[in-house]
Amino acid sequence: MAFTGNWVCTSFKTDLLSGRMNFMASGGNSFKLALYTNTATLDATTTAYTTSGEHAVSGTYTANGKVLTVEATFPKVVSGVTSVVDFQDLTWAASTITSRGALIYNDTITTPTADPSVVVLDFGSDKSSSSGDFTVVFPAGDTANAIIRVA
Repeated sequence: MAFTGNWVCTSFKTDLLSGRMNFMASGGNSFKLALYTNTATLDATTTAYTTSGEHAVSGTYTANGKVLTVEATFPKVVSGVTSVVDFQDLTWAASTITSRGALIYNDTITTPTADPSVVVLDFGSDKSSSSGDFTVVFPAGDTANAIIRVA
């Protein structure tokens, strides 16, 4: 197994502090989520989208994954000291997919690194669909659960 947990990518932290990442629901950058098999090696050191270990193109899954939609009321401060971003759930309809995890990356930025990584998601085990919907459900956009939290 190559996945070792959920990670906020180190390069993302630098990109965030340098102002390269814009999560505004309207007018922000475009973010995507790509699915990966258990052969992928993704962790905190992942710097950009990669095809290595990505789920094979089949059914409704295409290379590079799918565009994420930032919830309209995000990003926002949900407590006095924490800001969060929340995404709408993603579904690949009528698909046969087995995925161990995913990578969220910025599809807008091209230099100095194209498609810089944001977050590695480890599903904990292979998740599958067989000629059905494969859905990535994002947790509540609050201080304890949001995928991206800055405190």
